[in-house]
Amino acid sequence: MSSQSESQGSLGVNADYPFAPEGWQVSDAERVAEEEGLTLSTDLMELVSALQEYYAKHESNEFRIRELIDALEENFHHKGGLKYLYRLTPGGPVAQGCRLAGLQAPAGSEDKSFGSVQ
Repeated sequence: MSSQSESQGSLGVNADYPFAPEGWQVSDAERVAEEEGLTLSTDLMELVSALQEYYAKHESNEFRIRELIDALEENFHHKGGLKYLYRLTPGGPVAQGCRLAGLQAPAGSEDKSFGSVQ
C-alpha cells in the first residue's frame, strides 16, 4: 500500500500508527499481506491500528481473547462487526490481524482445525 505514509516522529514513532510496536513499519504489514494473499486496504489498516492500540493499552498477558474480540466487535460494529472483519481477514481478525500489526497473537486465537475447511 504505497499511498500509506510511513512518517517518523523524532523518537522513531510512526506518526500514522502511534501505538505500533517498536520497529514496526507499514512495509511489514505489506509484506505479511502479500505472503497471506490479502489486499492491504484502508479498512485492513484500520484493523491493524485498532489491534495496536488495544495491545498498547493492555498488558498482553492481562487480557483474554474474548475481551479483545468484544472490543473489535464494538469498534467495527458500524461496519458489520466480526462478520465484516472476517471478510477482511479470512484467517481471523485477531490471528491474521496481529501478524499484520506486528503483534504476538494471544493463545487460542488461531485453531486451524476449528470452523474451517482445510
